[in-house]
This record gives sequence, C-alpha cells and structure tokens, in this order.
Amino acid sequence: MPLQLDPRFYTVLRESDRPLVGMWVCSGSPLVAEICAGSGLDWLLIDAEHSPNGLESILAQLHATSGYPIQVMVRPPVNDTVVIKQYLDLGVQNLMIPMVNSAFEAAAAVVAVRYPPHGVRGVGSALARSARWNRIPDYLATASDSISLTVQIESEAAASAVEEILAVDGVDGIFLGPSDLAASMGLLGQQENPLVRAVVEHCLEAAKAAGKPAGVNAFNEATARSYLDAGASFVLVGADVSVLARASEGFAEKFIR
Repeated sequence: MPLQLDPRFYTVLRESDRPLVGMWVCSGSPLVAEICAGSGLDWLLIDAEHSPNGLESILAQLHATSGYPIQVMVRPPVNDTVVIKQYLDLGVQNLMIPMVNSAFEAAAAVVAVRYPPHGVRGVGSALARSARWNRIPDYLATASDSISLTVQIESEAAASAVEEILAVDGVDGIFLGPSDLAASMGLLGQQENPLVRAVVEHCLEAAKAAGKPAGVNAFNEATARSYLDAGASFVLVGADVSVLARASEGFAEKFIR
C-alpha cells in the first residue's frame, strides 16, 4: 500500500500566517514527548546534543508524536555524515544541525542529507523507516523534498559568516543559539546581554535579506516577543525538563515550610 510522508517543517511555515512557536523535548521520554505533542504548540525539537537520547529513544519519540498535528525537528549531537544518515533512516524529516560555523560546514550537512549524485547519503531505504520500508513511492528520487535542513548559528565565527552560510543551496533556514553565542563572545551565561542580542538581530536581518527563515531560542517571554518583532519566523520558548523543574520547585515552595 503506497504511503505519503508528512509535509516538512518549512512547507508548514510557509503556509502559516504567523511565526511557529515550539518547545524543546530533552527528557528522552516518549511519554513526555507525546504529552508535549498534544499541547497545541506548532513544533517540537527533540534534542540529542545535550540530552540522553540515542537512536532507539528518538525512534520511540517519533512514534509517540506521529499521531498529533505538530511538526517535529530533531537535533543530532554533531554535524556528522554517518549520524545524519542514521537519523534520516529512522524517519527524521526535519534536522537541526548544531555548531555550524562556516559555509563549508553547512555544505557538508547539505550533502549528508542528499542521495548521490547530489550528496553522499548512504542508500538503505528498503531497510529503513524513512521510506516506510519501500512503501513510499519513488522515495529515493523524492527524498530531498521531504527533508528540511536547519543549521545553527551559535558562535561569533558563525555570525560573522552568516551571509555565506545562508547562501548555501540546500540550507533551508538558520536557528540562533544565544547561549553558546554569548559564551563564544566571552559573555558566558549572559544571553540577554545587549551585545549578544544585537548579534542575534543582525543574523535575523541577514536571513530576511537572503529570503530564508530564521528561528531563535528564547525562554524569556519578553525576549522571545522582541525577537519575533525583529523578524524571527520560529521560536522555542521552553523545554520539558525546565517546565518540570520549575513546577516541582513551585510545589515545594507552596507546601513545605
């Protein structure tokens, strides 16, 4: 029976009349991922860079979220061809690649998500969930149309090269990471610093000029709204683990004297 894949992240973004709002899923729990998927948010980012996620747990979270009308993006721990191949074969359609500091590194991510002759992705679709075990018609020829690639700008070097990174064919959008950006600027833990915010806003302007979407991480509501006003097309405004940590602390504060 022929099947169809869900539309990719940037297709949904283009069709939306407002920016997309989402949250991190860092717990590694399929149950928590499913709870978040039913929240009414637009998108989730399942993180494997700073979270306890391996291939099996990512697959379980893809299963858990698949029944909900929400876009799911996954961040691998590194911009690596083999890791990217494995994520794609799991059925990840939307990838966010961390720590992309140059156009060369962005281009490496692009070829990793494409089959030859346009890339170097290994061919194993008959064995993989990505093609639903060859139940997706013409998957090899059309796979690129179902995959989105977002690269992260989270260092001074990346911000300095943002125009060149945006110009790489196959990079669908960028995502700003103010925490690592602040650290690279010698301002560790100061993502709200005006100097850091100015660099983020510069990158948002560069993306607008390039005609590509840009997103940003901002857990502070006022900051998130400010970046949206500055042109961010998608934002992450919280994380499952942070919500649980702050809420559980709130119970302790209320009831333990």
